[in-house]
Amino acid sequence: MKELVSSAATADDLRLLHVDIDTGYVMAASGRIERVNDPDRSSAPRAFLTGCPFGNIARVRYDVDDRIARRVLEVAAKEPPWRDPDVVPGCVGGIVELLSGDKPAEAAQYLIYKLPNGLRYEHSAAIVRGDSAEGHEMLARFAERGMPNYMHDAGFKGVGDFWEPWCVALDGEQVASMCFAARLGKMGAEAGVYTFAKYRGQGLAAAVTVAWSSTPSLNRRALFYSTSMSNRSSQRVAARLGLRLIGASVSIG
Repeated sequence: MKELVSSAATADDLRLLHVDIDTGYVMAASGRIERVNDPDRSSAPRAFLTGCPFGNIARVRYDVDDRIARRVLEVAAKEPPWRDPDVVPGCVGGIVELLSGDKPAEAAQYLIYKLPNGLRYEHSAAIVRGDSAEGHEMLARFAERGMPNYMHDAGFKGVGDFWEPWCVALDGEQVASMCFAARLGKMGAEAGVYTFAKYRGQGLAAAVTVAWSSTPSLNRRALFYSTSMSNRSSQRVAARLGLRLIGASVSIG
């Protein structure tokens, strides 16, 4: 059980969850979610709930029917503060039912960790940051020669898929692992981490995450590391770095 009620939990966690929402989503003036705050302009879930022992926050996408949106927020408002991230809040079933009128709704659960700025972690990996001369040279080389097949196959099809700020761990000239701004807002940033198959289990995800946390452009932002409940390897990275769990969330698509 990942009990959120502990001496480490603070009332400031609820403020951080507000920052995390504003980092992760582009919000309309109405308070509705417009889209995911990523360079791909991805579609957002129809409803989103996040919480900690000090309270919950619910948001609904802009195109959900007004009557249903009001009911979703009413149901969410009755939910007690989320204390145990292993237990799905009781209101989620009701929200899924409300949103399933036109098409079936599905819920996905996540854990949210606070990533300290300038975190330390000893590792021998060769790290290159995107804001360095070596990082610029590497992108120029990829732009000229094209992306290596192993990176292209993993979804990194061009230099535009290096979402800034980013850093990588290298094995010679080969990218072994990378950390990038999966979400970048005015007050916060969320780490996105990918380690290529043959390099997994070597601590490289932790190494690039720590290097990313020291990027100068992120100094004044709150940093977050999120992972799905089913991603045990990502949770092991959080444990290895000693990251503090500040909340959990459910996205209902």
